[in-house]
Amino acid sequence: MKWWMAWMVFLVGFGLYAQQTFPEVSVKTLDGKAVNINDYLGKGHPVYVTFWATWCTPCKKELDALSDFYEEWKEAYQLEILAVTIDNARALSKVGPMVSSKGWPFVILSDPNKDLMTALGFQTIPQSYLVDAQGKIVYSHNGYAPGDEYIVEDKLKALK
Repeated sequence: MKWWMAWMVFLVGFGLYAQQTFPEVSVKTLDGKAVNINDYLGKGHPVYVTFWATWCTPCKKELDALSDFYEEWKEAYQLEILAVTIDNARALSKVGPMVSSKGWPFVILSDPNKDLMTALGFQTIPQSYLVDAQGKIVYSHNGYAPGDEYIVEDKLKALK
């Protein structure tokens, strides 16, 4: 392995290790109210945070799949889901109608300037994090393929 590849592996590994909790970053509710992402985390129950956008087909497929399991997971694991859109300010007007038409039952937040996305250090969506009851990131995943929700459920079972 070349020295620079080893260095990159170290930096990526260190970054994941160092990022055990979410950064103190403000996001917005759909009605424009600023809230700290950590207001939703570490409250004694697990939270699944997934980043998405209205133009992202895999994101919408993931949210549809999560919606199918949401009530069951909420009852069994007290799970909350936060779906954080990275749509810019101009595209935010599409978010509410899409959420309503899809019937997604989770909390929808927005990160229109990508401040939280930048602080977490990822580039592509969907990007998801499972946060335990104490607010620690215990699992992260990039992308979506049908069946990924079963991996999430396995991770939730391991938290019990």
